[in-house]
Amino acid sequence: MPWKPCGGRFSPVGTKNRGGRFSRKGKQKFIQNSLFDKNFIKGAFLFIVFFSRKDYNKVIKRKQKEIRQGRQESLRGAADWKGEINMYYASGNYEAFARPKKPEGVDRKSAYIIGSGLAALSAACFLVRDGQMKGEHVHILEKDPIPGGACDGYKYENVGYVMRGGREMDNHFECMWDLFRSIPSIETEGVSVLDEYYWLNKEDPNYSLCRATVNRGEDAHTDGKFAISDKGAMEIMKLFFTPDEELEDKRITDFFDDEVLNSNFWLYWRTMFAFENWHSALEMKIYIKRYIHHIGGLPDFTALRFTKYNQYESMILPMVKYLESFGVQFHYGVKVVNVEFDCKADKKQATRIDVIADGKADTIDLTENDLVFITNGGCVENSAIGSQNEPAPFNKEIKEGGGWDMWRKIAAQDPAFGHPDKFCYDPEQSNWMSATVNTLDQRIVPYIKKICKRDPFSGKVVTGGIVTVKDSSWLLSWTINRQPQFRDQPKDQLLVWVYGLFSDQPGDFVKKPMRDCTGKEICMEWLYHLGVPENEIEDMAEHSANTVPCMMPYITAFFMPRAHGDRPDVVPQGAVNFAFLGQFAETARDTIFTTEYSIRTGMEAVYTLLNVDRGVPEVWGSTYDVRDLLNATVKLRDGKKITDMDLGFKEKIALHEVLKKISGTDLEKLLKEYEVI
Repeated sequence: MPWKPCGGRFSPVGTKNRGGRFSRKGKQKFIQNSLFDKNFIKGAFLFIVFFSRKDYNKVIKRKQKEIRQGRQESLRGAADWKGEINMYYASGNYEAFARPKKPEGVDRKSAYIIGSGLAALSAACFLVRDGQMKGEHVHILEKDPIPGGACDGYKYENVGYVMRGGREMDNHFECMWDLFRSIPSIETEGVSVLDEYYWLNKEDPNYSLCRATVNRGEDAHTDGKFAISDKGAMEIMKLFFTPDEELEDKRITDFFDDEVLNSNFWLYWRTMFAFENWHSALEMKIYIKRYIHHIGGLPDFTALRFTKYNQYESMILPMVKYLESFGVQFHYGVKVVNVEFDCKADKKQATRIDVIADGKADTIDLTENDLVFITNGGCVENSAIGSQNEPAPFNKEIKEGGGWDMWRKIAAQDPAFGHPDKFCYDPEQSNWMSATVNTLDQRIVPYIKKICKRDPFSGKVVTGGIVTVKDSSWLLSWTINRQPQFRDQPKDQLLVWVYGLFSDQPGDFVKKPMRDCTGKEICMEWLYHLGVPENEIEDMAEHSANTVPCMMPYITAFFMPRAHGDRPDVVPQGAVNFAFLGQFAETARDTIFTTEYSIRTGMEAVYTLLNVDRGVPEVWGSTYDVRDLLNATVKLRDGKKITDMDLGFKEKIALHEVLKKISGTDLEKLLKEYEVI
């Protein structure tokens, strides 16, 4: 605020100096200016932003605009070539419990689904459940011999158990729970996958007893604290309110400096979600807004829920069994090379699918009644496993028959089909490695118990999420979910999932980059950070464990900086018989790298192309709920009240005036309830 000399004292511009006091008008102006001084709303002073009268209206209008724009964004591509809107969003249980009528003309239609990952299988499920398409009319084209895509979990002969990744769920995965309420359990007759998942997480809720370690297995004592400064909290808040268009092609480091990047907040965030400093600021913002209701559960993982077994056995197999019961056709060993389109100004139609089946080139000709669902790109494309004694190869070359090559060929046909090279141009910025450690005896178990403070053989929550090695050169994290993770897993063995974000950095014990290490060497590095005596490490890694490494060059390609249009809309404008699925398709307000995103794209695609008369559940609206915003504000500042902030003179006066104004109101009650004041 501007200041000028007046009678030997300094007074705010626009005030009258009366014996060192402010006039009433000047005082009001001083308070007003103070309220909006950037230093005053430091930390996470969100309640001033929301409840100062002038700014409140601005925020509400902005949020309303965002909601409208978000809906338009999704519906923009949901219009058929006649300009009619097919798909819409809904909330509440009115439509959640409703069954749609059979779409007109569905018996004349067929569907070809490219890929068999979670998005593809979800689309197939929605086709037969809500679209009421005949199962024999649905064809799933998969290049591999088994379904599942990134949601894997297998035991390879002569290699061992492999889990490339894991999946954690949120209670507000609205599309996911909508689907899984209909998928029968393959373990318990008469119940759904949702039923058994719900019961499990009620009986055995998730929480961590040690989030991070240092000094070879010692508790890092993050103690549930974000340990972020007021300046750092202000940087997060600034990103939260920055319009999406200003974040296009920007990196996280364009908005965050060491105030955030050296905090516990960033340690939790980057290791839980696999964000790197150079990833998309836009994606970071979307994540914060999407999970604002879970900020308080981030340090100890109370926000998370997990399946009983690995993701393949708990999610994929029940879906496959469900689809097979309808007669859905699975075609394995079929590589889709390209999809040809006839693109006009007001109408776009898929006309042919080019495939390689049994080593021979073939084509599938398409009419308007043949619907095509395309899984473009692929986060586990080019992934490769090693073994106990062999490193996992780093395969960077994009080859024919993969998701990236196919998307490039599709994108070349129309600008509306996205820009794949924005995501896959540099695997050095999108890779990390995982490893599956299979313990073979009891020698390693005591070191695990010491850190997680639980019996890993109890069948209940073990680590409760990842344990991050804070001082690891690889930024190593590891987790042990409920055991067993596989139905056929020996009862006296454990399966541990390990991953490192920095695959190119030398290890602290092994002294080699993670990408150059065998499974045994990765296990040695992990054992070192568990606190195993150095003279026992190699023997344990060789005889007490079998470790399988996995390199994934494009695992976080979807986090690369991007702009609007780089991902195609689920149903591009003018499309009559095709849609895009998965992590590289565009839908409003939801977050990639989640099961919900995959399932949502499948649901939106089917509902749009078949004109299913039922609302798609909208993304949970916690970002528009003042209660969640207030709670997140306080949690982010480790429970500190606004009145506990170290404020300057003018900030104290302004705060005092605000609190006086709201005294005795519901607003004061609300702020006290959420411990803001």
